[in-house]
Amino acid sequence: MIPKDPVMLLSFINLKLRDFYSDLDQLCDELDADRDEIVEKLAGIDYHYDEGKNQFV
Repeated sequence: MIPKDPVMLLSFINLKLRDFYSDLDQLCDELDADRDEIVEKLAGIDYHYDEGKNQFV
């Protein structure tokens, strides 16, 4: 399950990106997650996806 709380979501997504997935699209495909929803929710706490780092920063 993907966390609903933005701070928990940030931690969850960054851990998965660091340890298991080469990019956000692959993570979303594998977890059947809505990329736009994740990006929007994390933007709400001022975090944005950095493709070079493969993390939300």
